[in-house]
Amino acid sequence: MKKPISIIIVGAGGRGFTYANLAKNIPDLCKVTGVAEPRDFYREKMVAEHGIAPDKVFRTWQELAKKPRLADAVAICTQDAMHEDCALAFAKLGYHILLEKPMAPTAAACRRIVAAAKKSGKLFSVCHVMRYTNYTQRVKKLIEKGAVGDIVSVQHYEPVGFWHQAHSFVRGNWRNEKESSFMLLAKSCHDVDWLSYIIGKPCLRVSSFGGLYYFNKAHQPKGAADRCMDCKLSKKCPYSAKEFYFSKLADKGSWGWPLDVVDPTFTKKNLEKALREGPYGRCVFACDNDVVDHQVVNFEYEGGVTASFTMTAFNEGNGRKTRIFGTTGCIETDDSSVIRVFDFLTRKWTTIDTAASDASMAGGHGGGDGGIFDAFCLAVSKNDPKYIITGPDATLESHMTTFAAEKARLTGKVVEMAKFKG
Repeated sequence: MKKPISIIIVGAGGRGFTYANLAKNIPDLCKVTGVAEPRDFYREKMVAEHGIAPDKVFRTWQELAKKPRLADAVAICTQDAMHEDCALAFAKLGYHILLEKPMAPTAAACRRIVAAAKKSGKLFSVCHVMRYTNYTQRVKKLIEKGAVGDIVSVQHYEPVGFWHQAHSFVRGNWRNEKESSFMLLAKSCHDVDWLSYIIGKPCLRVSSFGGLYYFNKAHQPKGAADRCMDCKLSKKCPYSAKEFYFSKLADKGSWGWPLDVVDPTFTKKNLEKALREGPYGRCVFACDNDVVDHQVVNFEYEGGVTASFTMTAFNEGNGRKTRIFGTTGCIETDDSSVIRVFDFLTRKWTTIDTAASDASMAGGHGGGDGGIFDAFCLAVSKNDPKYIITGPDATLESHMTTFAAEKARLTGKVVEMAKFKG
């Protein structure tokens, strides 16, 4: 039997542990053999769970990068602004690279990463996990088989969710553009990439509108405290950190994300301390957030195909929804699992439940996390890029479209992709 590939986790946060845990499901194919993480708790937890040898444990990715190559691959799961330096260093050392999305916060940095990945001659995959779900593959195959004729237009909707917006994009790591990246890149480059994959044509131009509507000081209720633990309005506030995180603590079935980001020990004492002193206990109307809470983007693709995308915080938060309109039929989806196809000729609907026969749906992103990790490990094991559908060129294309869309929002103008890329 062939020896499993070795992979080092760079950044043992939520995404790092996601991929490390997925490695446990495929022990014959992959083994976590190293970790680089500055936070003691997370680094030691990774070491304990995967039996990592002391000589492959590092506090920083820079320490790891000073060593000759110690594994077949690295999974780069650091914060967005750290991706470029990490990726360039490990590409130069000859590692195969699984890079968490987005590639980097700037278009220039993305181009440099792709150039370095190609120069290395090693496999490179960005975690646009939505491409790898059973649901997406079924939609793609239906379109390729002519189920709707030619695609004419698409409507795509991402319901971020009021609580997810508050956790990640108001209080959390992706709240401030200077510290991470703009919202469309941090959260919705998945969706821009998905549209590119499904439509299968290059984007020609984009327009966009949106902004930070609600989560600011102007909307803080009278009498509200700047910290939820001290606020007398917490019982009446849907965004109360006190009510939200302590309800998760009371339900042991919720002892994972997002609670583990605030308090990985899952104790009442430590959670209260974290909410009193840390970023996740702040009033959502008294944070240093500046990313948008709603945005729409319009795309025109080659051949006149159009698409519209809506991202908004103001909903329950659930699976994405899409409508695909073609010349001989249309597709409607529900929660990124149920596909309904209408045939103009027969005037009949066909329903396909992609979750019913897919055990991986229990995993993150509708099975996409497991899908991309399995595909990457298989590609490395066989040294064959055909298993990777989010390689450097495809990823760079969708990232450039995302940057163009944000430029369109900021300038209020239609951005031509040819000029943007040039």
